[in-house]
Amino acid sequence: MPVLNEATHVRAAVESLLAQDYQGTFEVTLALGPSIDGTTELVEEMAAVDARIRVVANEVGSTPAGLNIAIRASQYAVVIRVDAHSVLPPEYARIAVETLVRTGADNVGGIMDARGISAFERAVARAYGTRIGLGGTPHHVGGAEGVAETVYLGCFRTESILNVGLFDEGVKRGQDWDLNRRLREAGGTVWFTPKLRVLYRPRPTLAQLARQMLSTGLWRGELARRYPAANGIRYFVPPAMVLGVALGLLLGIVGVVQAALGAAPWLLLGLIVPAGYLLIVVAATLAVARPDGFRASLNFLVVLPCIHFCWGIGFVLGYLKLTSNITAHTGR
Repeated sequence: MPVLNEATHVRAAVESLLAQDYQGTFEVTLALGPSIDGTTELVEEMAAVDARIRVVANEVGSTPAGLNIAIRASQYAVVIRVDAHSVLPPEYARIAVETLVRTGADNVGGIMDARGISAFERAVARAYGTRIGLGGTPHHVGGAEGVAETVYLGCFRTESILNVGLFDEGVKRGQDWDLNRRLREAGGTVWFTPKLRVLYRPRPTLAQLARQMLSTGLWRGELARRYPAANGIRYFVPPAMVLGVALGLLLGIVGVVQAALGAAPWLLLGLIVPAGYLLIVVAATLAVARPDGFRASLNFLVVLPCIHFCWGIGFVLGYLKLTSNITAHTGR
């Protein structure tokens, strides 16, 4: 587990690991980055109480660097990648290892089960778990067990990931997808099972969500440009939507100018695109967000466009190399 400024979440995450019902021996290796919110003291306190917790320094502070440091410091033939925002159910390690052995896969993973506490977090969690939110991939919305392109987190054969060079430390977001791509290209298997569900706490504010989505989109665009053959059409839907809405608004504004000048305002037809998107957002809110309550539904009206536009804008910037320093975008 890479850990950096996670004082709010890390105790629950680590306690869920120590509570695993896996019968074999295991250790919890925390790659601790240079935190300033009390995380360091909290992690050291937990390590002093339980000998199964190992703390290794991650001076770089990035997620892929922390993962690699922790993996190299580990001693077992299986590595389970964990996030400080996640809480694993007690049976997670047992089911993951059983599935790894049963299928012969190189990586086994499941579903990111996003759940929020506040109305805003519940709206974000709902968007994560619906097809209109993050695209409907199995590790977000579920599906049948089987071979997959990528999975959430993952239970790896240590030998397999060492053979493909571990995580790419130059990829600050999307490093899981990149590692799974290399595993598949090396002839390995990535396996999805809905039996593995990991509780995930979404970002609590609109600003944090926007920053996360922009960074995710930037790196998704960067990876799409680097490895064009490995990307499905779904990755291009959000940027196409962003460009369509922006072009529609621009044409609509020109149409207003046409009307003001007494010309035929036929360019006002461009407003059909943003109006259509707005209707989709409202319809999606009514269809999927109502069970979460009135406040969460209102937040959903903002959360969904935030995800779509920040991700889509980021993708365009990353794909066209329009950002000056992409490595600075880590989503934190």
